[in-house]
Amino acid sequence: MAADVESKYDKDNPFLARLTENYLLNKEGTSKDTRHLVIDLSGSGLTYTCGDSLGVYPTHRMGYVREVLEALGATGEELIVLPRTGQEMTLREAVAKKVSLAGPNRKFLLSLSEKVESEEEKARLTDLLAPENKNTMRAYLADREIIDLLEEFPTAKFSPQEFVGRLRRLVPRLYSIASAPIQHPQEAHMTVAVVRYQTNNREREGVCSTYLADRIDLHDPSVPVFVAKSPFGLPKDESADIIMVGPGTGIAPFRAFLQERLARKSTGRNWLFFGDQHAATDYLYGEEFEAMKAAGHLDRIDLAWSRDQDYKIYVQDKMLQAGPTVWEWIRNGAHFYVCGDAQRMAKAVHAALHTIAREHGGLSGDEAIRYFRKMRRERRYQRDIY
Repeated sequence: MAADVESKYDKDNPFLARLTENYLLNKEGTSKDTRHLVIDLSGSGLTYTCGDSLGVYPTHRMGYVREVLEALGATGEELIVLPRTGQEMTLREAVAKKVSLAGPNRKFLLSLSEKVESEEEKARLTDLLAPENKNTMRAYLADREIIDLLEEFPTAKFSPQEFVGRLRRLVPRLYSIASAPIQHPQEAHMTVAVVRYQTNNREREGVCSTYLADRIDLHDPSVPVFVAKSPFGLPKDESADIIMVGPGTGIAPFRAFLQERLARKSTGRNWLFFGDQHAATDYLYGEEFEAMKAAGHLDRIDLAWSRDQDYKIYVQDKMLQAGPTVWEWIRNGAHFYVCGDAQRMAKAVHAALHTIAREHGGLSGDEAIRYFRKMRRERRYQRDIY
């Protein structure tokens, strides 16, 4: 494909793609909402490799946009200029597509304190902003979005331009691509957990996950996307063994890895660790993986179901149970991959690796640290965590 076609669409000039498939991966009885989504890239010239992500620019729910405009006392037709680009548009369009309405920060509280006309509201803000109340302020902000602050401090009056200028940009969300280009060159598959929750007695939603799941008509060319390249990827050596740890939506790139390895007839062995809450309802792509295993394309799969017994079992527990074999694969050159939650899962998996190296490899703590640092330098230990 010509270079000028390939480079036409990017983060600054996204392609308006079609969503062609949107279905629930969880089974009946689940408490989760995990979607399989297919984006049609035909005509874009966009290409990707296994391990890359698809960037998506979301739009806020219009009912939520109306709430914000009402709290501002605005019609939405007021013209504003985006601070960073100089682009002129209506306030409604800016609130819908260009500014973040979640995660208010201390800077916005300071703006409110400069604008409130009520002494009672000013006193509340002064108290929240006091240095000794830093933890209280953080907890307060963690439970709120911009709409909450506008409603709780109604005497703060912003002009449309002032309001937009005090908010952060609505940035694109990146989703690991769950398909292999060798099998789906004109499509990018995604595995998306739809985020819905409640704080401060108000229903909340993940802006991009609900945009994709709820607010896009199938086959409407309206989804702004681009490909985000990543160093996370398969080994060049087709005979290399790989171990993949991807619980929940962290499974996405490994579905792509397995599709690629199958299509290329790679001779290296494939071992997958997957986990979620319940086997009966949350085995994402389970039919595909079991078929791969039955056909000999997936050499081993270890499953961790955290809520199917009285005690919780996670992927790191399954790794420890299989410790001798995990170490044998790694010692013989296997590449090790982790995708998913950075705060808990990835740290626990890393700790499990060190335990395995000490218990089954005879390494000291310092030797294990050096060993896995070397693996990372050699790109044999890769993480795509968020």
